[in-house]
Amino acid sequence: MSSQRKPVILVVEDEKNTREGLRHALDDDYQVLLADSGETALRILDEHGAVEVLISDMRMSGMDGLTLIRRALARDPSPVCILLTAYGTIESAVEAMRSGAYDFLTKPVNLDQLELVLQRALRSRQLEDENRQLRRQLDKKFGLENIIGQTPCMEELFDLIQQVAPSRATALIQGESGTGKELVAHAIHGLSPRARGPFIAVHCAALPRELLESELFGHEKGAFTGATDRRRGRFELAEGGTLFLDEISEIDPVIQVKLLRVLEERKFERVGSQETLTADIRLVAATNRNLAQMVDENRFRPDLYFRLNVVTITLPPLRDRVNDIPLLLRHFLREFSRENQKNLEEITPDAMQALMGYAWPGNVRELRNAVERMVVLARGNKLTVRDLPPVIRGEAAPSAAGMAAARPTSIQEANRQMIMAALEAHNGNRAQAAVQLGISRRTLHRKLREFGIPGRHAAKPRAPVAQPEKQDE
Repeated sequence: MSSQRKPVILVVEDEKNTREGLRHALDDDYQVLLADSGETALRILDEHGAVEVLISDMRMSGMDGLTLIRRALARDPSPVCILLTAYGTIESAVEAMRSGAYDFLTKPVNLDQLELVLQRALRSRQLEDENRQLRRQLDKKFGLENIIGQTPCMEELFDLIQQVAPSRATALIQGESGTGKELVAHAIHGLSPRARGPFIAVHCAALPRELLESELFGHEKGAFTGATDRRRGRFELAEGGTLFLDEISEIDPVIQVKLLRVLEERKFERVGSQETLTADIRLVAATNRNLAQMVDENRFRPDLYFRLNVVTITLPPLRDRVNDIPLLLRHFLREFSRENQKNLEEITPDAMQALMGYAWPGNVRELRNAVERMVVLARGNKLTVRDLPPVIRGEAAPSAAGMAAARPTSIQEANRQMIMAALEAHNGNRAQAAVQLGISRRTLHRKLREFGIPGRHAAKPRAPVAQPEKQDE
């Protein structure tokens, strides 16, 4: 390796010949630390503090490898963990992965395979460190503890935030409730040249039209009943900073017109005033609705939509990044254990399986609330199935195993199924399906080609007809 500083690897193996053999094989390219037990490995992790990869035998006297990696992964920062075993059963591999292991190798170790796994593991660790650095930068100023993830879609999200933030462009954040849209808005503000200016948030759905208009633009004394004083609106309060409009889809059409003018001319008037004011703000908007579909249904102004939709940031639902659940769980577990003076570091594999099999309709917010409940009610020093909320245990919802079986195996498959469902819903009409999906017909055609869906989708007719309906091409 060409790096000046060798990556630090901790090899944990109670069999001396295997331990020394791995040290000899890795010593040229890595700084290798050795431990003959799990207990010794934990002491080394505490003392050294810079171990990037932990390679541990599965079966050792005293603490076994699974227990060791669970405790190692509870540290911050945690090493990437690789397990070795002579008992290469599928059950062991699955259990290791559920415990957070990066990979699983059987003994005797194939050194070429180990080298490839180490290279991938170190790249994963590098990406994790970059994400952690960004999160710490954000946390330091804005407490964005929920922006956590290592899956590809979250890597793309962090990269997009960094690209968008320095610009002046209006940003539209889309995502289901609980995915963290306001946190992303804070991140955009905090990483922008306007970071020293104010961040002003308005939750548009919480106010009727008359109050929202006054809230946004301000009002003069006597402008309406109850207006006993002049009041500055959020556009004035956000001067030099960022104005965040959450649930912008709920804005009344009258206010949509006024908002469009501000975006086009950067000018507005307080309610009851003829004085024109300027707005030096950066606008970030968020919605959990399909604005493109609302435009098509004449429920949202198309000109305002295009003004808002300069840069779109789409937040993935938690069900599309299931592999982030262990990372999120560990974070929330540490947070709520500290708050409640409890010593909870672990979760049983079956409890983790249930969490990863649940659909999470409330997304990260629901997971956070669930972990807080589990910590408060836990009776032991580890979380078990009995600590899970009833809905996750399956008492008020389909079983975790059933939902896991029903879930598509990849985001690509989920997208394919979504497109097929839209086509079925509109009897093969591609124009209507594209509107439902919030994409253009050209994008839909491209997706159909990518997924290998035939040129003419054979949808089932809704009712028997004498002649098949003409389908949109």
